[in-house]
Amino acid sequence: MDQATYQGIALDAHTALALLEWQLEMGADTPLLDDPVDRFDLPAQAAPSIPMAPPVAAGADQDDLPARIAEAEALASAADTLDALAAAQESFDGIELKKGARRFCFADGRAGARVLILGEAPGDEEDRQGRPFVGRAGQLLDRMFGAIGLARDAADVEHALYITNVLGWRPPGNRDPSPDEIAVSLPFVRRHIQLAQPDLVVLMGNVATQAAIGRRGILRLRGQWVQAFDRPALPMTHPAYLLRNPAAKREAWADLLSLSARLEALSV
Repeated sequence: MDQATYQGIALDAHTALALLEWQLEMGADTPLLDDPVDRFDLPAQAAPSIPMAPPVAAGADQDDLPARIAEAEALASAADTLDALAAAQESFDGIELKKGARRFCFADGRAGARVLILGEAPGDEEDRQGRPFVGRAGQLLDRMFGAIGLARDAADVEHALYITNVLGWRPPGNRDPSPDEIAVSLPFVRRHIQLAQPDLVVLMGNVATQAAIGRRGILRLRGQWVQAFDRPALPMTHPAYLLRNPAAKREAWADLLSLSARLEALSV
């Protein structure tokens, strides 16, 4: 590899930055060393001794998931405002992701908006800023919904968006959330939508769709209106998928037109 190209790609400043951002999104957190290291020449090291965990007594509770869900339900139901819910969710210690994330990511946009977008989880840039959908996928999301007259910074609720995620903390390496992580987050999601009171919910991607209706397969489900959180909901392909598969933007545009038509019908 020379300094001008990488796998046939011209390394101008913009492309080099895009490659670095992609590596960050994939979970890379260590820069290249100044000098190469021949790892085949490193001395062999004995594997560290790992102490065995003591045996679990018969009948002992090996998983506190039900207790954590119950605690999340109690905290969420006690919150009577969005600010109170944000404080309750941020204080909740029943999700391990909290220990490795930089910042809690609750919501963005205008509360009371007719459309609520439910995404998956914060990525690297969202983790830095504490706001959902602010990376490359978020920038595409803004352009997509701007094309039908909706924006997170709109002055009136008729044209506003309210954006949140299933998870408030970033999974390491941007991996998919586990079923347990979704389960302990759902009480906060349900209460969040109750308090925000949108007319419609957009389920952005597989994880949001799974959390809302218990089904995956976004390429089959997208564009089909379903009922979720006691509201009409529209599954859509995630903007990150559209960045990797630009041809799918045609279907995303059809979904946006369907959303716009549904909003107009509700206004009559």
